[in-house]
Amino acid sequence: MHKVVASAEEAIQDVFDGATVMVGGFGLCGMPENLIRALARKGVKNLITISNNVGIDDVGMGLLLANGQIRRHIGTYVGENKLLEKMVLSGTLQLDLVPQGTFAERIRAGGAGIPAFYTPTGVGTIVAEGKEAREFDGRTYIMERALKADFAFVKAWKGDKWGNLVYRKTAQNFNPMMATAAKITIAEVEHLVEAGELEPDMVHTPSVYVKRIIQGELFERRIERRTVRKAVASNES
Repeated sequence: MHKVVASAEEAIQDVFDGATVMVGGFGLCGMPENLIRALARKGVKNLITISNNVGIDDVGMGLLLANGQIRRHIGTYVGENKLLEKMVLSGTLQLDLVPQGTFAERIRAGGAGIPAFYTPTGVGTIVAEGKEAREFDGRTYIMERALKADFAFVKAWKGDKWGNLVYRKTAQNFNPMMATAAKITIAEVEHLVEAGELEPDMVHTPSVYVKRIIQGELFERRIERRTVRKAVASNES
């Protein structure tokens, strides 16, 4: 039951060249930034990454892009990363874009042991190319395969030393389902507490899914795109 490791470097020490790695979070919110930085320092290559997006330039998974560590990415959104755009257009990185709901369900299915499922999303578009199609109750559906990984990097607000995890707000996007869909799930938390301190009814990811857990060292909490309201001119006379 001893799952606590001393550092992010130790936690990711067995990630190998060519591994498939799921990375939780939505944009820059709820991403396991300490584990990502450790992976960038480790320098493993030819990774297949599964994440909603690929960070932004030089932040989050953008570090892995800049290092040339990612061979293929499976995700739903690419709009904030100029380097990713260049790599895709130049053919140096393979990109699989997946509708976001389908993406979430493919990961959930992987964690539930469901190899594939049918969905109407993408029928009649390039999303359906090369996929099996069937009709149910007069409507066409396409088959989507589950997503699984060698490793899942997840970030939680609080975790105990057994590996039970509690997420907050946007960090609940993709982190909980990814924790179930990998051979080895590694969690970083903002607050690491003793076993028994978490209220059982509040636990989102049970410890059975988590192999290693670390206390995160640095959480930058970057803003992906800062938008402010323009000042309104005063009409006072």
